[in-house]
Amino acid sequence: MELNTLSTLFKLDELLELRHQAHALGMASHHLINSSFSGLYASVFHGQGLDFEKVREYEVGDDIRNMDWKVTARTGKPHLKVFQEERERHVILCVDQGSHMHFATRGVLKSVQAAKACALLGWAALSQHDRVGGIVFAQNIEYFRPATSRRSLWRLLKYLTENQSYQRSSCIPLFKVLTDLSKGVNTGSLIFIMSDFNRELVDLRKHLIQLCQQHTVVLCSIDDPADIHLPDMGTLLFHDAMKRVIKVNTSDETGQRLYTEQWQNRRKQLKQLCIQLNIGLIEMKTNDEIHQALAKGLHACQHLGVIH
Repeated sequence: MELNTLSTLFKLDELLELRHQAHALGMASHHLINSSFSGLYASVFHGQGLDFEKVREYEVGDDIRNMDWKVTARTGKPHLKVFQEERERHVILCVDQGSHMHFATRGVLKSVQAAKACALLGWAALSQHDRVGGIVFAQNIEYFRPATSRRSLWRLLKYLTENQSYQRSSCIPLFKVLTDLSKGVNTGSLIFIMSDFNRELVDLRKHLIQLCQQHTVVLCSIDDPADIHLPDMGTLLFHDAMKRVIKVNTSDETGQRLYTEQWQNRRKQLKQLCIQLNIGLIEMKTNDEIHQALAKGLHACQHLGVIH
């Protein structure tokens, strides 16, 4: 269901421009009015990519989030953990560009929103001296080695803009991508996975458990409003995965209700899985403003203590 008014394609310049906005754009949340996206990124993932160095006594103005409560209790004096920043943290941007991502009824295609999220997160990571790499998967998997240069991210974004063709063919399953991540990514990496996650979680659960044991994982779910509520458009013809024609009466109220309930159940299971595994979940829609959606999601993860 692709409308002519949708922004179906995007150019490399659009993704490169997000570099400036990652540094300068103020967030919509009243808590983050004076914060840049890069600053928010650094705040949420504070402690990731840091090596513990020593414990010292607390001084006025120190960040109490680094308080060592055990030493404080033992000595009777407030003590602080001191970290030495590690400049070699690996950030992996895993972007789903399968045929199911070439869909939207409002805003931009899921694939476009995923690419924009990838760009904004990538520029923010580079600004914090992280090594940024990526994986793009659709009919095959393309790997981009982590590096601290802008050119490394540019290659990833360039690939995304040059491979936007829509093909109705089988896509690499997400669990296969997670298996490759578990084997080929440096321990302690920060991994963002951008997809719609609008499927059963049986295979996904097992591989996420393995992945998050050695890495920090954040799922970026990209949804279209029609994923949640079936639009009333009368009787329509669809093709299923086996290319069979299916007739659907979208005006049937019972069918609309069951459709919404199934999506809500899948999303509830995904949220529960993320809480159980201490995985961040950022939800965004195809018609969301990308900066605000990502900032809201990062802030929510930080507030809930899912990412630390």
